[in-house]
Amino acid sequence: MNAYAGLAGPIVRSVDADDGRECARIDRFLIGHPRATLFHRPAWVRAVAAGTGHAGRFLVAERGRAIVGLLPVTEIRSRLFGSALVSSGFGVGGGILADDEQTIRLLARAAIALASKSRCGSVELRGGPVPDGFAAETGNHAGFARDLADDDEALLKAIPRKQRAEVRRAQSLGLAVSVGRGPNDRRAHHAVYAESVRNLGTPVFPRSLFDTMIDFFGDNADILTVRADGRPVASVLSFYFKGCVYPYWGGGTRAARSLRANELMYFELMRHAVRRGCIRFDFGRSKVGTGAFAYKKNWGFEPEPLTYARYSTDGAEPRTINPLDPKYRLRIEVWKRLPLWVANRIGPIIARGLG
Repeated sequence: MNAYAGLAGPIVRSVDADDGRECARIDRFLIGHPRATLFHRPAWVRAVAAGTGHAGRFLVAERGRAIVGLLPVTEIRSRLFGSALVSSGFGVGGGILADDEQTIRLLARAAIALASKSRCGSVELRGGPVPDGFAAETGNHAGFARDLADDDEALLKAIPRKQRAEVRRAQSLGLAVSVGRGPNDRRAHHAVYAESVRNLGTPVFPRSLFDTMIDFFGDNADILTVRADGRPVASVLSFYFKGCVYPYWGGGTRAARSLRANELMYFELMRHAVRRGCIRFDFGRSKVGTGAFAYKKNWGFEPEPLTYARYSTDGAEPRTINPLDPKYRLRIEVWKRLPLWVANRIGPIIARGLG
């Protein structure tokens, strides 16, 4: 794709995600930008591409050699759900990162042009400003984040009384907690997460996505697992960026509920994150009105409405992947009843197209 430029304004270039030198420049820009998120990082875009096969690129706005704006994009393609240019693919954040209207406008135009060239039916921006011509979507999702206290007792006191009692109950049950990135950690996490999402009626993402995320993020990602009598019952894959921990793919088996394993998992992750020097805990997004939304509020996190933006490149309706859509209700109930080995076999084929 050719560069795009405004009158006396920045130039927007399309950058290959495998260009190591450019990715290093992008990372330096992100470290210095106050609104940069985990999902803007080259490691995220590259891991998605390696783990799912969906192509990823960066639209970079520059004045001279200085980066003044960024939009990471992934081409998500699915026979079931259609195609879209997403920022950021498989993330809950992303969107245009820029400080002035002209740069925002140029990056949006470049994304639309790239989507048309790539034959993607729409552009999806998960966060950031809503450019002219894009439809805003607000009220479907909320984010949950707050600062972390700096010692164990203060961490506990920050949790509302009822939820704090659940954590203390979990601490009394003799559960074991481990943190790592090795083969055993990865196997345990995938087994737990796959069962957890099957029980919710959702297809599991490919194991390769989790593996590449850990490989690309290195020390900035790890897996915390809770075991009962040696069996993994809860596990979460988390990321670390600019003093914030992001517990991203986590869940528990059916046994986890009675053991309060999820409660122990998230509290131990808070403790672990503080030891790593983190000062903030990002509990991620949840759909309004769901059990996950209520669960995060129980921990004392206040929901912050999220705004996403869409642009249809061909005039058709954009893809719909919201599991709360009534047309998916029956399919979700059927999926919950699938044998786990069946769900694990066909789930990744479906889920890689959700992005």
